[in-house]
Amino acid sequence: MQFTEPAETLDQRVADQAKALKSLMEEIEAVNYYNQRVATTPDQELKALLAHNRDEEIEHAAMLVEWLRRNMDKWDEELRTYLFTTAPLTHGESGAAPASDLGVGGLK
Repeated sequence: MQFTEPAETLDQRVADQAKALKSLMEEIEAVNYYNQRVATTPDQELKALLAHNRDEEIEHAAMLVEWLRRNMDKWDEELRTYLFTTAPLTHGESGAAPASDLGVGGLK
């Protein structure tokens, strides 16, 4: 596993989170690859196989998101705010539009 920081400086929790995040990126990348192949493959049997593979990758990604929700701060809060809602995604839990400075205006 390649870390962006020296591995010996990371505690096990952060190392595991990094592994999960990297795995999630790989699963999402695989979903993208398979989805494009499904869209462009004329052979119907191959299209069905590729769609099956894509859907398996989606399952893996969903399991990783759930692991992150349980094991990394902020994931639970954000997922509860944005998943399974019909509210505009840019308005968050409060229903109010986000500040134009994205919360970083105080860093000046």
